[in-house]
Amino acid sequence: MGIATLEPMPDVEKLKLNRRSSRHLRLFEPGLVKQAILRSIVMLDPRIQARNPVMFLVEGGALLTLMVVIESIATGADLGLILYQIALAFLLVLTVLFANFAEALAEARGKAQAKSLRDTRRLTTASRLGDDGEIELVPSNELKSGDRVIVEAGAIIPADGEIIEGAASVDESAVTGESAPVIREAGGDRSGVTGGTRVLSDRIIIEITAEPGASFLDRMIALVEGARRQKTPNEIALAIILAAFSIVFLIVTASLYPMARFFDVTLDVPTLVALLVCLIPTTIGGLLAAIGIAGMDRALQANLVAKSGKAVEVAGDVDTLLLDKTGTITLGNRRATRFTPMPGVDEHELARLAALASLADLTPEGKSVLELARRDFAVDSNAPDGSQFIEFSAQTRSSGVNLPGGLSIRKGAPDTLAKAALAAGHEIPENYQPIVDAIARDGSTPLAVSRDGQIVGVVTLEDILKPGIQERFLRLKRMGLRVVMVTGDNPLTARSIADRAGVDDFIAQATPEAKLAYIRSEQAGGKLVAMMGDGTNDAPALAQADLGVAMNSGTQAAKEASNMVDLDSDPTKLIEVVEIGKQLLMTRGALTTFSIANDLAKYFAVIPAMFVEFAPLSSLRALDVMGLASRGGHQSAILSAVIFNAVIIPLLIPIAIKGVAYRPVGASALLRRNLLFYGLGGVVAPFLGIKLIDWIVDPILSVLGLA
Repeated sequence: MGIATLEPMPDVEKLKLNRRSSRHLRLFEPGLVKQAILRSIVMLDPRIQARNPVMFLVEGGALLTLMVVIESIATGADLGLILYQIALAFLLVLTVLFANFAEALAEARGKAQAKSLRDTRRLTTASRLGDDGEIELVPSNELKSGDRVIVEAGAIIPADGEIIEGAASVDESAVTGESAPVIREAGGDRSGVTGGTRVLSDRIIIEITAEPGASFLDRMIALVEGARRQKTPNEIALAIILAAFSIVFLIVTASLYPMARFFDVTLDVPTLVALLVCLIPTTIGGLLAAIGIAGMDRALQANLVAKSGKAVEVAGDVDTLLLDKTGTITLGNRRATRFTPMPGVDEHELARLAALASLADLTPEGKSVLELARRDFAVDSNAPDGSQFIEFSAQTRSSGVNLPGGLSIRKGAPDTLAKAALAAGHEIPENYQPIVDAIARDGSTPLAVSRDGQIVGVVTLEDILKPGIQERFLRLKRMGLRVVMVTGDNPLTARSIADRAGVDDFIAQATPEAKLAYIRSEQAGGKLVAMMGDGTNDAPALAQADLGVAMNSGTQAAKEASNMVDLDSDPTKLIEVVEIGKQLLMTRGALTTFSIANDLAKYFAVIPAMFVEFAPLSSLRALDVMGLASRGGHQSAILSAVIFNAVIIPLLIPIAIKGVAYRPVGASALLRRNLLFYGLGGVVAPFLGIKLIDWIVDPILSVLGLA
C-alpha cells in the first residue's frame, strides 16, 4: 500500500500564535482589507447580487443610468447633464461596492479564523492498532471511524476521537490558542480529543470517531469557507420584508414618471433611479449579510464552533438556561472533606470501605474519596483479585465492589442506599437522616456507604460558589432569562446552593430522563431552552434543547447531538453564548431601525428638491426643511442624498462587525433605547450629513453651470 507524502511535524507554538492572533484581529487588518476589496469587485456579478434583492435593485439602477449616459453622449446632450448622470452612475456603483465590501470583510475575518484551525489538520503518521495487536504506521487521512491508534508523549493526535485507555496531559493550544495543558482520560466525560493537538505526557489509545474530513471542526471550516453561506430564518424573514419595501418603492417611483408628465414636468431616468435608491432600505440591505457573518465570527473568537448561523441566532432568543452546578455555579468538582461513621463503626473502617467502593467510580468526586482516605487514614484500598466492580452511573446513582468472599460494599446517594438497606431487611440508624439533612442544609452533598446493605456512614462532599456568579445571574434575569441549576444532589442540598447562587429553579437528583422531561415541559410552554453538556448521557437532552452546547472534551455522542461546540470546554461558556446571540439580534435590530429612520429623512431631502422648481408643485417647498432646493436646485440635493446614502454604509461597518454595545436589559428597555438612539439618530444624521454634503457639492455644480 502506497503511503501518502506526510507533512513535516507542525510547529505547535506557531499554530498557537496563529490561532490566538486570528481571534484578536484588528477591524481593518490590511491583509483582510485587500482581500475584501478584491472580493467586493468580484461580487458585482449579478448572479451574486441576486441573493440580495435590495442591492440587486441598486446595481440594476446603476446599469440603467450608465445606459442613459451612453445615450446622452450619443445624442450630444449638455456636458453638465452628462457629468451629473456619470456622477450618479458612479455613486450607485460605489454604493454596491461598499455593501459588497462590508460582507467581504466579515467573510475574510471568518476565513482567517477558519484557516488557523485548518492549519492544525496536518497529514501526520498514525500508529494504528490492528485486531491482532500489531501496530501499523499509516497516514492520518486513511484513518476511519472505529480505528484505534496509539499516541505517545510528544506526538500529534492524528484525528478526532475518544480515549479508551490511559490518561494524558494534552496541549490544545493549536486549536484554542490557550497555553495551559489539559488532562484527558478514558472512562469519563473528559475523554474527547481533537486532531492536531499534541500529547505532552504518558501514552493513550484513542478510538477514531469521524471519517476523514467529516469531523465537526472540518464541517465548520467548510461552512465558513464555502462559496455560499446559508442564511438564518430571521435573516431570510428580514430580507423578504426589505425586498417587499423595495418593490413598493419601485412601483411608487415608476408611477411618478406619468404623474409628472401630467403636470408637464419631465423627470429624467437617472433622477428617478436616484430617488428609488434613496428610498429603499439600502443601509440595512447592504449590511445584513455582514451582521450575520460577524455574529458567527464573534462566536468563533470565543472558541465556540457553531454548526450553523441559526445556532447563534437561537442563542439570542433563549428563554431558559439549564446550567450544570459543578464547574458552572460552583468551583470545579466537589471534594470529599469528612467521613461520619454510624454508631459502632470505626472512622478508619468507614474510610476503607468508602475507598473500596470508589475504585470503580471514575468521577472526580469518587477520586476525591480515594484521595481523602489515603491521605488522612493511610488506607490501603487495593481490592483483592477476583473482585467485581460496580461502576457509577447516573441511573443507579451508586458505585461499589463485590469482594471474592461475598462482601458487598456500596457508595452512593443517601436515599438510594437507604431504600436498598430496607429492601435487604436492615434498619436505618437513628442519626442517619439527621446527619444527611444537616450536611445538605449546609450546601454540601452527603454520600452514604453501606456494607452488605447495612449503612455504615456518610461522606461529605463540599461545593464552593464561583466568585461573581450571583452578579452574572442577575444580568441574565435583567434580560428576562430563567436560570435553572441542574445537579445530581438531593433536593435539600440543591435548594441551599440554588438560594445562595440566586437561580430561578433547580433540577435535583437529575437523571438524563429528568433533564429531558424538564426541557420538554419548558418547550411546551412556548419557551426556547439552552443547555450545555459533555457526556453521552447528556446527548438526548442536548438534541432536544433548542440550543445545545457540547464541550470539546466531551464524548462524540454529545458533540453530534449539539448544534454548537465549545473548544475551551468551559462550563460557564453557555452564558457567553447567550450574550453573543443577543448582541447579534441587538445589532440587527439597531441598524434596521437606523436604516428605516434614514429613509424617512431622505424622503424630505429628495422629493421636495425634485418638484419644488416646477410651478404646479411649488407647494412642496414647505417640505424642503433642509433648504436644499433653494440653493443648488434638485441636482445638488439628489447628488448630496445619494452620496450620503453611499458613505453611510462603510461608516456603519464597525458596528455591523463588532456589534452594538451589549447591555443586559429587557426587551422593552432595549426597544426604547433603539428608538431613541438609532431611531432618532437615524433621522438626525441624514439631515445633518446631506446638508453638509450639499454645502460642498453646490459650489462644484455652480462651476459646471448646473446649480
